[in-house]
Amino acid sequence: MRLFGALIGASVQADRHSADSFCGMAMSDILEQLPISEVTFVALLGLAPKPADLFSFEVLVGLLLSNGPGTISAQGAKGAVSADGPEDPGRVQLNKGLAGFLTHTGYTHGGNGYEGIAFLIEQFKDTGLVDPGDPGHGIDLKALALKYVEAYARYKSTKKNTGSLDIQKIPGVNHPVFKDKPVNHDPREVFIHKLMAGRGEYNVFHEFYGTLVQTLFEAGVSRNVYCVNIDAVIAALLLKMLWQPYLSGEYTGAALETAAFTIFLYPRMLGCAAEVDDHMNRGRNMDTRTPASQCQFVA
Repeated sequence: MRLFGALIGASVQADRHSADSFCGMAMSDILEQLPISEVTFVALLGLAPKPADLFSFEVLVGLLLSNGPGTISAQGAKGAVSADGPEDPGRVQLNKGLAGFLTHTGYTHGGNGYEGIAFLIEQFKDTGLVDPGDPGHGIDLKALALKYVEAYARYKSTKKNTGSLDIQKIPGVNHPVFKDKPVNHDPREVFIHKLMAGRGEYNVFHEFYGTLVQTLFEAGVSRNVYCVNIDAVIAALLLKMLWQPYLSGEYTGAALETAAFTIFLYPRMLGCAAEVDDHMNRGRNMDTRTPASQCQFVA
């Protein structure tokens, strides 16, 4: 718990700490009343959460705990455990395990959410969007997607004509696992979309991503329909919460991008602590592997 507290505290500016409060919340309230989800929401976003926003935040935390024992961040944590030697658990240092988790997150593993924020801001900056939760926003999402797809197609063509294979990927689109079918889906994204629809909640940014992957295929830019991945969901949910503060100048684009990465770190911190505990109990020295036969999931 001390390590968790240190990581959460280190994620905010020093001027938001005081002797008897954290991010404006009294220490007595944090210790006696507030759930950790609300504490981290305020720490991350600097806003008092509305019930719908807190629900979205808690759902993201659940989804981002882990991708399983083979995920890169878990490998960092388990590598630190296996280096100390889980066959003699008294030698294992938990702080090294969490340091390993931090060194194994970055721009690609965990950072794509912040790239998605920048991408969505760029696409919607001239649309006049006021409320991303209003289905009657009046924006032609198909036309908006087609405008981007046409520009992206020209960009790809130029790159290929100059002999360059260094083609920038679209943030939040496609996935190394969920691919190669005629129509692809990231099951985590599908779950979130159905969950929010069942609650009667609309998110124009999430809908735009669905329109975008379909338009990429229809325009011949992709050979199949790419999935909308979990990084797109992070960006869409977070930007929906903060779009109006962003428009009013309360939140900068840079702050949004930082929040998108940090919101990955909070739950993954918990998931990797579980991986550390698991590897201490059944791991082997100098071995980060977990037998597939021993892997289970909780739903």
